[in-house]
Amino acid sequence: MKIFKNKLLPLSIVGIMAFSCTPKAEKVKAEFIDQNVAFASAQTLKMLESVGEPTGKNYPRTLDPEGKLVVTNMYDWTPGFFPGSLWYLYELTGDSTWRNQAAKWTESLEPLKTFTGHHDLGFMMYCSYGNAERLAPKPEYKDILIQSAQSLSSRYSDVTKCIKSWNYRKAWNDTTEWFYPVIIDNMMNLEMLFYASKVSGDKRYYDIAVSHANTTLKNHFRDDFSTYHVVDYDTITGVVKDQATCQGYSDNSTWSRGQAWAIYGYTMMYRETKDSSYLNAAIKATDFYLKNLPEDLVPLWDFNVGQEGFTPEGKSYAVEFKEKLRDASAAAVVCSGLFELGQLTNNKAYIDSATKMLKSLASPNYRATLGRNGNFILMHSVGSIPHKNEIDVPLTYADYYFLEALTRYKKLKD
Repeated sequence: MKIFKNKLLPLSIVGIMAFSCTPKAEKVKAEFIDQNVAFASAQTLKMLESVGEPTGKNYPRTLDPEGKLVVTNMYDWTPGFFPGSLWYLYELTGDSTWRNQAAKWTESLEPLKTFTGHHDLGFMMYCSYGNAERLAPKPEYKDILIQSAQSLSSRYSDVTKCIKSWNYRKAWNDTTEWFYPVIIDNMMNLEMLFYASKVSGDKRYYDIAVSHANTTLKNHFRDDFSTYHVVDYDTITGVVKDQATCQGYSDNSTWSRGQAWAIYGYTMMYRETKDSSYLNAAIKATDFYLKNLPEDLVPLWDFNVGQEGFTPEGKSYAVEFKEKLRDASAAAVVCSGLFELGQLTNNKAYIDSATKMLKSLASPNYRATLGRNGNFILMHSVGSIPHKNEIDVPLTYADYYFLEALTRYKKLKD
């Protein structure tokens, strides 16, 4: 595999606009892409050496407090991201080494096609098999994705008109019970349903995706298009029982990665349906997000941390944790989503913002150095402060969406 010499770009490049079409700007863009692809390739080769062959139990996820690699089994919500990152490296380089590794890690997830334990089948199977089918299709990939869509659809209810995210749990106050909790993250799983509908001819998958998106649009958004993380529904009547948080600062706050899922999810919904209500949601959620960003365009883990009128409760670690950490994973998700939203709306401002976000993430402030950071690409993400888990660490999905954003940036036509 060809590896380019890794050089960090000067931070002055951050201000260059995406649609500048001068030869000098194009050269700078090409150098930026080459340098980041070279680094990601070299770093991921080290990750592959670290984890060995796929066993069904060794998908990279994060680092523990001692800086040691944390891996998961396939039934965690994150195993699809590492194979997906390998597919993006194949797309970015054309190198068959990445295609072969990506196929191997993807195919290790096949048993998940019948999994119904939680809602994350889209993350697990579409980030892996969806990219596989797009870049190196095999007949069995299509069948596996259709079966995965069927498994995800088993969690849909005609009463609530949405897909159940988690099974029963309690809120942080330890008294409120959630019997049908739906989280904003669930918007990210709908793309697999659209794919399954197209290739199978079964409109039910399409209808479930639309129904879920409509219900979420009605109940997860506030008037300013900030979002609730969790909405719990009555299983008998379908009415909303609770609007709350699980991974955010407080029930009335805006968890930045939740807002990111909404932006990305409704952008995808507009692409698949051309329904203007979804485009409106994506634009307004984006505008809320952008106006609340710090100078480097990487958000706080929650937009309302420490602000008056926002109070964590109960067993949430956010009650005592006061540090205002950034979340690079939220930035990576929005960065990728904004490249698509900018193209769908022909809005240069969104493309410019996405480009600046990408270059901020690629700066030494957030991009690791070779052989450090557990061989993950990005530093400084936050999994769940309320759970006292994954605080200021690399996360596999931050890397995935960074590589997806880099791929979309490379494909931009001036």
